Amino acid sequence: MTTIKGKAISGGIAVGKLRYYNHDRREPVQYTVDDPELEVERFYQARVEAIGRIQELYMKALQRAGEQPSLIFQVHQVMLEDMDFEEAIIDIIRNERKNAEYAVYRAAQKMSLMIATLDDPYLQERSTDVIDSAYTLLDALAGRNIREMEGEGPVILAARDLMPSETLHVDQERLLGFITNHGSVNSHSAILARNMGVPAVAQLPEELEQHNGETVILNGITGQVVFCPDPETLAQAVAQQRAYRGQEEDLKSLLGLENITRDGQRIHLCANIGSVGDLSLALCNEAEGIGLFRSEFLFLGKDRPPSEEEQFVTYRAAAERMGGRRVIIRTLDVGGDKRADYFRLPEEENPSMGYRAIRVSLGQPNLFRIQLRAFYRAAVYGNLALMLPLITSVEEIRAVKELIKQVQAELLAERKPFAECVELGIMIETPAAVMISDRLAREVDFFSIGTNDLIQFTLAADRQNPKVENVFRPHHPAVLRMIQIAANAIHKEGKWIAICGEMAADTTLTETFLALGIDELSMSANSILRVRQKVRSLDMSNRDKILECLR
Repeated sequence: MTTIKGKAISGGIAVGKLRYYNHDRREPVQYTVDDPELEVERFYQARVEAIGRIQELYMKALQRAGEQPSLIFQVHQVMLEDMDFEEAIIDIIRNERKNAEYAVYRAAQKMSLMIATLDDPYLQERSTDVIDSAYTLLDALAGRNIREMEGEGPVILAARDLMPSETLHVDQERLLGFITNHGSVNSHSAILARNMGVPAVAQLPEELEQHNGETVILNGITGQVVFCPDPETLAQAVAQQRAYRGQEEDLKSLLGLENITRDGQRIHLCANIGSVGDLSLALCNEAEGIGLFRSEFLFLGKDRPPSEEEQFVTYRAAAERMGGRRVIIRTLDVGGDKRADYFRLPEEENPSMGYRAIRVSLGQPNLFRIQLRAFYRAAVYGNLALMLPLITSVEEIRAVKELIKQVQAELLAERKPFAECVELGIMIETPAAVMISDRLAREVDFFSIGTNDLIQFTLAADRQNPKVENVFRPHHPAVLRMIQIAANAIHKEGKWIAICGEMAADTTLTETFLALGIDELSMSANSILRVRQKVRSLDMSNRDKILECLR
């Protein structure tokens, strides 16, 4: 019996035979073509076929996992139809006279690499979607048909990595769980697994092919995988399965209930999203709104910035879909490792503390004006709010307000409908913002604490550096005191404050946040019911005692 620890990405426990899946992801052969226009036509015909296959995957995902995760494949279709992606492929075919397979592969690799190097884990995982949609196109070019994986009996599927399309290649009745060497909790394969109710573990440091056919225990709660378990360990795993299923039923029973403590204190629980496709999961988990819409998803992985109309359509869709619930759009947060060539950002020795976020927006006002125009036009169709990242001074807020006035004057002159009165908020991500939060509160309507940056700047610990992982501590008293200082100052000015990021979903901190008077917690949609369960179990009448640890 051998136990290996990986990363838990989808809860649950599975016991069964391991089936290793070895997918073919080799680079296609490149060759010179005599007639580039004929090759371009081959590409267009294959793209039609690939889109048809993606639509079939969409229907399959809809049946197995529900509406939200099925939208992953709509994203794949959008990627195949993306103008920049198409132009990159056509350029290679026509100007370099290369075959369509090679052109598709090279264009996809470039786009994927651009996204994979970002410092936002959520956005990093979108690089996998680029490759997955590209290989659907390559399969169509080669005339390959992807069929259900053959075999009998239930299996735990193992692979180096799994694309979203590949997670659907095993009949759902046979699929017990997933184990992969790569991947993360933010991957679309992980989202599919969670919505299909399939346990999954990623980042397992083990050669999985050598275990093909063995009995394994997969623990999607702890991230542990047990190979060739003994009878006693097997019996324990079966008992844990029953207990976990009971806990999941308890969470479902929370649907329709309020986010309120036993002594009557309420808190708003909202969702963080990166695209319109994430809205369904937020609604299914009864998010009271969207506390963070990462607008940079529209800007990255492309050769040009999105147009005003592209942004308007996206923001309007989010507003309409949430049906009156507040949707907070964070303005463009690029810089550091979130890079796109068209921004012409300089190389920096310390990018996380350099030219990024609101500094880029104010430094490139023409791009920022386009985003503001799209936002204020879309705000007519629902309850949108605007949030500015990495604010460290009152002057930055006033500069944005001046741009907003100019944009609204332009829209008025053009007779385009726009919302005049929209909530304006900022993110608190630095000790500087904490220390002047009283002054900042006189300029805006609300605040959201970006905990990842606040932790790294407070503790001088790069969150991307594994060598200081032990220093990057969300529970550090200095971090909690920073939150307390900001909350007290902001409430004194009559404004509200939220926590967004991983700390918001940490149920060991929920009681502390409530004691501090935090008004809203915004998190991954999958965490909402678990946090609701924690909130409803608490009695906050001993608030002062809870806060003693901060004195």
